Amino acid sequence: MKVYYSRISTLEQNEERQLQDIVGFDYVFTDKCSGSIDFFERPKGSQIKELINQGKLTHLEIHSIDRLGRSTIDVLLTWQKLTSLGVRIVCRNPNLTNFKSDGTEDEVSSMIISILSIMANFERKMILIRQQEGILLAKMKGKYRGRKVGTQETKMNFLSKPRNQKILCYLEKDYPYSEISKIIGCSFSTINKVKTIKQELCPQT
Repeated sequence: MKVYYSRISTLEQNEERQLQDIVGFDYVFTDKCSGSIDFFERPKGSQIKELINQGKLTHLEIHSIDRLGRSTIDVLLTWQKLTSLGVRIVCRNPNLTNFKSDGTEDEVSSMIISILSIMANFERKMILIRQQEGILLAKMKGKYRGRKVGTQETKMNFLSKPRNQKILCYLEKDYPYSEISKIIGCSFSTINKVKTIKQELCPQT
């Protein structure tokens, strides 16, 4: 089954630019939502996920690679997920595909994706560096004191932290520790702590 997918950010935007040469597709989906929403959590993205779960989707075509996510990291995660599920991705802008028509890996596209992966890793490292620099500067100005000595962080507060919420999200999607560690920039022990505390607070999940 072949599906063509497009996305626009607002209801006022016109999707016609993305909907060219779409003859021969079983479905043409257009999401009208922010790119910050996880691909498979979008209205049409969830329908694509259902087609994958049913073993029906073999070919997904998109107008441009940024339709898969807002950031380089998001795009790579979706690309890697679809590839692992055996779905052939064809991107028109730039011209990329994970598998050739004969089912073999497309070496040129693989090289470009590898470059994007390096950029994503660099992006994550720069974010961490800026965070550390910000903390150091705040300490120098006496504005950062961390948690008071003798106080304890509750398990619920620990889980409610933005980074730990992201870890939980990826755990729920069955991402391996190695992938989560690369994406979030955290240790295996942190991931395991998040998982353990979540199980303690919500044993039914």
